[in-house]
Amino acid sequence: MTKRPNILLSNDDGVFAKGLEELIIALKDIGDLTVVAPDKPRSGCSSALTTSVPIHYDCVRTEPGVTVYSCSGTPADCVKLALNEIVTTMPDLVIAGINHGGNQGISVNYSGTLGAAIEGCIFDIPSFAISLLQGKQEEDFLDSCRYARVLARRLLKEGLPKGIYLNVNVPNVPIVRGLKVCSQADGRFYNEYVKHRTPTNRDVYWLSGELKVHEPVNKNSDIMLLEKGYATVVPCSIDVTDYEVIQKIKHWEEA
Repeated sequence: MTKRPNILLSNDDGVFAKGLEELIIALKDIGDLTVVAPDKPRSGCSSALTTSVPIHYDCVRTEPGVTVYSCSGTPADCVKLALNEIVTTMPDLVIAGINHGGNQGISVNYSGTLGAAIEGCIFDIPSFAISLLQGKQEEDFLDSCRYARVLARRLLKEGLPKGIYLNVNVPNVPIVRGLKVCSQADGRFYNEYVKHRTPTNRDVYWLSGELKVHEPVNKNSDIMLLEKGYATVVPCSIDVTDYEVIQKIKHWEEA
């Protein structure tokens, strides 16, 4: 009898988010699922770890092939705690999502969903994060689940190179045109805060912003392909060294 793979799931929208629940339903026939997710939404945490206070976890529910835990920490905390203390066997795959909203372009550096996938990659486990653009709680996650299944099966079969994880985004359109492997778009957020004044005359700032692509536009980048209705896969590396620049500034050692 073939051993069922073990899959670890997490997210940054919280343990009761619809995207995570839909992902559980979509994957439970593929392998045995352990879910360790934040006890409340933790968007924008990136790879932040909780260091000033202890964290804890509680079992939310169990059913055949699925065990769900709620953790008081960040998404990265959830995966790190799971791999150190909760699971008895190292997972064959780590999946983060389905995120309620896109993580295209520069968002890869801010997303708690990506932080969870990065933590799996640090442990040398094939890992990917998957997000649905404009994915509100009531959205249909069917296409995102379909691509999560496709990629889960492929990674369980083929794996990923050491130090590589995947950032997957799915457009919120009636018909997704297909899946494209591509690069991250060059751009950043602009007008990032909305200013308000409280009744006590204190200025406060709500995070907002608009993601804009810089010129010249790479038509094969994730943002541009998502706008055309394609789901995108961007291979990312936890090694952020720019090896070409090492050679360009090597002469600085002589200073």
